[in-house]
Amino acid sequence: SPSPSTSTSPSPSPSLPHPQAPASPMPTGASSAAESAQNESGSCASDRKRARRGDGPAEWVSHRAHARVGLVGNPSDGFHGKTIAVSVENYWAEVSIRPSDRISFEHHPQGDPDAFDSLRQLHHTFERQGYQGAIVLLQATSKKFFEYCSTHSVPFDETRNFTLKYDTNIPRQVGLAGSSAIITATFNCLIEFFEISEQQMPMPVRPTFVLSVEMEELGIQAGLQDRVIQVYEGCMYMDFAKSLVEARGYGDYSRLPCSALPPLWLAYVCNPSNSGKIHSDVKARWKAGDADVVEAMQQFGRYTDVARDALLGKNWVALGQAMRDNFALRRRIYGDDCLGADNLTMIAIATEHGVPAKFSGSGGAVVGMCDARDTLEALKQAYTRRGFAFVELAPHEPSK
Repeated sequence: SPSPSTSTSPSPSPSLPHPQAPASPMPTGASSAAESAQNESGSCASDRKRARRGDGPAEWVSHRAHARVGLVGNPSDGFHGKTIAVSVENYWAEVSIRPSDRISFEHHPQGDPDAFDSLRQLHHTFERQGYQGAIVLLQATSKKFFEYCSTHSVPFDETRNFTLKYDTNIPRQVGLAGSSAIITATFNCLIEFFEISEQQMPMPVRPTFVLSVEMEELGIQAGLQDRVIQVYEGCMYMDFAKSLVEARGYGDYSRLPCSALPPLWLAYVCNPSNSGKIHSDVKARWKAGDADVVEAMQQFGRYTDVARDALLGKNWVALGQAMRDNFALRRRIYGDDCLGADNLTMIAIATEHGVPAKFSGSGGAVVGMCDARDTLEALKQAYTRRGFAFVELAPHEPSK
């Protein structure tokens, strides 16, 4: 997801349903995998670990949320479309919480810098990542958590204060959902710290909460995809049909087996800039009922259905074609100027090697599939030779 930025008129996020009412049932005919995904344990689907640190008796409790790649369908999640996304083991955000006398937030030396060796270093830092660090994500999540509990009559001990800190290895500004990962991990820390049950906040509602932090508190324009995959983890099929989202505040989320995934890889820009990006008018056109954009978002959904069937049948040729078609449609609707030269170069390198690839998110990184080791090595050399980072991805299985 994009780093925090201000927006003069953010679109409202889907409304959060009242947690005391039972979650709406899945549509008739939903698979047992979907039902299982919608009703996972309230222990929070995130990495969790405890370790005693420091000299005091307070114990840090940590939760991780992982980066994701959009496999097929994005960016239609912000347009009532359908997507498939995969949580990846390689990159994560970790947030830790412990009791304290007052509520406080520890700054991260790289994420929230306030001291520099030179003006050159200061310029490089802010040119690359902007002026707003990630500490605001922890603060906004805490504020929104209080509002949610207060509005929905969820009891919690207001006398308990805490300290939050974070760490992350998710590359910034390359569309890997780094901001929402920090928010999701923070949210899971607060849920455990205040002992909020799944009955009080059902799993399907949690991605909508995370999105509300970004859109309503921070003005980040986004869709539900990243928040769903970071709450549920693994590989998820998501249907954001308008009738579902407007009626209950969330879509239809079904789990797909990670064992059905082909070998995936990621390439991304090593030194992205926070400035100079061209604004897209696609959202405005869609709201105005532009026929081309409306049809494109529906077509992204059809590609997603093809990809789901291909995954379940391990038909990687069909999956690869769906990925190629997804990128081609995005390019036609958004245009080359909006996509940017680096992104087009990364796709071109994959194409030259006969490998399917598409944007993993909003831009700055591409995800592809390749099951031939010699081709994978050639790809790695081609990307690194052009100054891009390259990594083989490992899917992150849901936490138990």
